[in-house]
Amino acid sequence: MDGSVVGRDCTALMIHVIYKGRALPLAWRVRQGPKWHFPEDLHIAMVELISKVIPAGAQVVFLGDGEFDGTALQATLNKAGWSDACHTARSTVATWEGTTFRLDTLGACSKPGTLIALQEVKFTRDAYGPVMVLSCWAKGYQEPLYLVSNMDAAEEACRYYQKRFRIETFFSDQKSRGFHIHKSHISDPQRLSRLLIAACLAYIWIVY
Repeated sequence: MDGSVVGRDCTALMIHVIYKGRALPLAWRVRQGPKWHFPEDLHIAMVELISKVIPAGAQVVFLGDGEFDGTALQATLNKAGWSDACHTARSTVATWEGTTFRLDTLGACSKPGTLIALQEVKFTRDAYGPVMVLSCWAKGYQEPLYLVSNMDAAEEACRYYQKRFRIETFFSDQKSRGFHIHKSHISDPQRLSRLLIAACLAYIWIVY
């Protein structure tokens, strides 16, 4: 799940499925306003919408950037039976074995090429959990990436999270490398939502 600018002064929140290296759009909501974080209740509404059409027994892994680390959303994903791996801020507070700390303290005691994972963590000052928090510092990067996940294996969470960036390719294809949907002068969210139906169907056809 991620958001992107569409039309004039509007933003779309979209949820995709990764298929053969491509992010294929499933559903979206458009609202007026500059690109900024959507309210968490809209994240939850999108998950509840899509969960109704997911085949029974399917394994689902939800991926999102730092906008999608809210505890209410995590609770919704757990209730739906989904796994998740989401980016979170370095300033996020967590509690592990009675000690409360900022996640960037994990990065301070690591180096490139290291992975630190803590299980049974209470996340944020809301003490949501237990969850797993991770500090993933890949070689060649200046600082680690911090994740929160309900998975059991740290390596699996990191591997899945890498797939999140496929959605950025979709946005590039819809915008600067393709349909230039961000340059449309349409400013009505409902009309833009209909325009996205056409653009997304065209995208899926091209991938096919």
